[in-house]
Amino acid sequence: MKTRFRIAALAAVSVIALTGCGANAGATNAVGGDFPKKGKTIDLVVAFSSGGAVDTAARLIQPILEKELGTNVEVINKPGAGGQIGYTQLTSAAPDGYTIGATGSPSVVVSPLDPSRGAKYTRDSFQPLGRQVIDPAVIAVQPDSPYQTLKELLDAAKASPKSMTASTTGLQTGEHFAMAQIQEVTGAEFAPVHFSEGASQATTAFLGKHVDILVANVSDVTDLTKQGKARVLGVMTSERSPSLPDVPTFKESGYEVEAGTARGYSAPAGLPDEVAKKLEAAIKTAIEDPAVKQKMNDLGLQTSYLSGEDYKQFWAGQEEDFKKVLPLVQKTD
Repeated sequence: MKTRFRIAALAAVSVIALTGCGANAGATNAVGGDFPKKGKTIDLVVAFSSGGAVDTAARLIQPILEKELGTNVEVINKPGAGGQIGYTQLTSAAPDGYTIGATGSPSVVVSPLDPSRGAKYTRDSFQPLGRQVIDPAVIAVQPDSPYQTLKELLDAAKASPKSMTASTTGLQTGEHFAMAQIQEVTGAEFAPVHFSEGASQATTAFLGKHVDILVANVSDVTDLTKQGKARVLGVMTSERSPSLPDVPTFKESGYEVEAGTARGYSAPAGLPDEVAKKLEAAIKTAIEDPAVKQKMNDLGLQTSYLSGEDYKQFWAGQEEDFKKVLPLVQKTD
């Protein structure tokens, strides 16, 4: 079984219009008509530590959300368990619009699928409000690494399985799935080291040479590459990244591996219609703001907006794909 995640195909599926009723279909438009109340803060929960791509993106849209909604929006970091702590807080909040959160898949989609994780939420516990980006996965080595090409690295990992450690941002996160895909397609096996607080923690470990390989997203390595602190050997997408134009894709190197992380914003399921409309409109304005898009682009993050309904359908497609490869990342490494 091939475990290639076809990002482009998933994006295509996501634009199919939903014909059913949403989670908030029973709410009346009258409810939430005064949302948000003046002076009442909206919490934006980020399930990873500060400094990573998820946190940075949330802080970029924060001032525009405040302007659009007419109230304070506070970014609250709740890292741990590969995002599960933050997602639990988000879905446990009242569905009144005053708690929203950044959501990234595969972590948000996969954690409820594995009973051993003990997640107190399912995909239906979230009400997607909009997708912001798809961030392709990459594999990088130290600047002084003896491996000059992706083939050299993978051949070495195949010849001596688990002899090299590689970072993830937690069990069953995008990086963990990417490693599983690499193993299945190429036979190369790394020893994953899970840094559950997020990309900044994983990057710090890599820079300190506590792990041999950095498996991350394009946005995590763009500055590291410019500063000469990491050498990216391959990007797991069908086309070269505009942020890393000189780095070949896995496909160019002869490997059918595509992987990445999709990120957006959600609320606890069951928002009143009027509240959902206001939040979705504000998030759309913030994501598509030209200044925000440019700053995201500078960070290596390509904006790929989807509405709340289309983001929900995108999740549904991802869930089916992730179910097929979940056994590859369920064992304890």
